[in-house]
Amino acid sequence: MPLSVTTWNINSVRLRADQVIRHIDACNPDIVCLQETKCPDEQFPGSVFRQRGYGHIAVNGQKGYHGVAILSRIPFVRTDVKAFCGQNDCRHISVRLPAQCADLEIHNFYVPAGGDVPDPALNPKFRHKLDFLGEMLAWTDADQPTQRNSILVGDLNVAPYVTDVWNHKALLGVVSHTPVETEALENIRTTAGFVDAVRKLAPEPEKIFTWWSYRSKDHTVNDRGRRLDHVWLSPSVAAGLENFVISKETRSWERPSDHVPVTVRLDLEAIRRPS
Repeated sequence: MPLSVTTWNINSVRLRADQVIRHIDACNPDIVCLQETKCPDEQFPGSVFRQRGYGHIAVNGQKGYHGVAILSRIPFVRTDVKAFCGQNDCRHISVRLPAQCADLEIHNFYVPAGGDVPDPALNPKFRHKLDFLGEMLAWTDADQPTQRNSILVGDLNVAPYVTDVWNHKALLGVVSHTPVETEALENIRTTAGFVDAVRKLAPEPEKIFTWWSYRSKDHTVNDRGRRLDHVWLSPSVAAGLENFVISKETRSWERPSDHVPVTVRLDLEAIRRPS
């Protein structure tokens, strides 16, 4: 039995609900995890997605900023929201799927972008980002998500590897690819024991990007991208990983998000039960 999961920073779900539908029609994912929905829960356009068969929706949103949501064709056994850094700024939501879906647990994150200045003493936004990553590490230490069948997805706002950016040397001092960020994110992943789904199937030195700045008039000309959007799998779930798709065409749609969807396909029968 296959299961497909999309993660996408949609940059306003109300503005781009039609683009979510367009992606759904093209890619047919069972579950869609959205970030930066910028929408209070009561104004989330759930009816639009229910009409396409996504009858189970979990949201954690606020007006104008941040926000995460999970759309699913499969019922939820449980939903949960965690706050980080003492702020209820709607950057996490999780769901658990039923036994027929391997009791799969999905965590959807939107890590702070961090502003423009990579100095926590001068830039409170960068300090917040580093603190958030630190609390993510503490959460994985305490909660041990990889001891269960779990997936962590989202806009993690860090491009950890040399070939996750268009120019490693040029971006070493740019927020999202500074050593303190890349080391922090990789420390979370490796300490917790998550498998980077995309890099498992497409290891370095292949260049992979999921974000292109709005500042570029035509992102296709110079391809100055970064891989900020990630799918991590517990080892038991990674056993069922079949493939991934990065839907680059969405970045060329009219009034697009600056991020593109990343979709993984899993074989549920191949997923191992955690010991």
